[in-house]
Amino acid sequence: MSKKSVSLLLVLFVILGGILAGCGSNDDKNAGGSSPSASPSSASPSAASPEASSGESASPSSSSEAPKEEVTLKVGAAAVPHAEILEFVKPKLKEEGVNLDIVVFDDEGQLNPALKDGQIDANYFQHVPYLDSVKDEKGYDFAVTTKVHVEPIGLYSNKHKSKDELPEGAKIGIPNNPSNEYRALVLLQQQGLIKLKDGLTTYEATPKDIVDNPKKLKFVEADSATLPRSLPDLDGAVINTNLVLEAKIDPNSALFREDANSPYANVIVVRKGDENKDAIQKLDAALTSPDVKKFLEDKYGVAVVPAF
Repeated sequence: MSKKSVSLLLVLFVILGGILAGCGSNDDKNAGGSSPSASPSSASPSAASPEASSGESASPSSSSEAPKEEVTLKVGAAAVPHAEILEFVKPKLKEEGVNLDIVVFDDEGQLNPALKDGQIDANYFQHVPYLDSVKDEKGYDFAVTTKVHVEPIGLYSNKHKSKDELPEGAKIGIPNNPSNEYRALVLLQQQGLIKLKDGLTTYEATPKDIVDNPKKLKFVEADSATLPRSLPDLDGAVINTNLVLEAKIDPNSALFREDANSPYANVIVVRKGDENKDAIQKLDAALTSPDVKKFLEDKYGVAVVPAF
């Protein structure tokens, strides 16, 4: 073969090789699906998952509500019946997010100072006439939120079975704090044993305000808490029912007692400005529920009467 023929064949091989290489390159470009340089963020929205397109996190914790925060409410109280009544409503308040912390004070005289000083959030031991008799002197800026119960005071005696048996000159114990002393004397007046002078309008009176005393009763003014222990030395004593219960005296043994219309309902007291707090309102609602009314009637009978 001549040199010219060989050269022509080489040219044809080069041309044919270029054509085949071009066809192979086009096939490579169409075989892969997506470009290797394409990133996930460049995908169209229609190709995204339902979770991504909704704009919500797929984390389970984000779809559940955070647990409700529990509030602690510290209430100071007398032991009986006040703390017992609070214990009864404690589980109900727990369900409503209120942790009721009941603080029993042996000395009830410290309950108002403790509230004033912020040691407790509320107290439950007193009636409005008592609070009115001390608030100005002590500088208490308190608010009453609800009435709960009345503890009808009564005359108790270890020596006599009726008021008619009280002898002339009988020694009668009465509380020495202003509001309860007035309350005791009014009770004795209602029973016809004494008569107080007219015009007593401040819930305060002492034996000096007696204008008629047919049996010449002698009055022993003493701290309320000491009266149950003093009964053996007296012909009788007018005693608050909570003290009667604490002393394990049968409240049905009273020679006579206040009726259910007594203005001396025991109340919940808070610092002024706190009466609209959610926890306080829940406490008030719990203490004035039908369940509490039944509890009082079943547990205490005549000794503790619902005031709502």
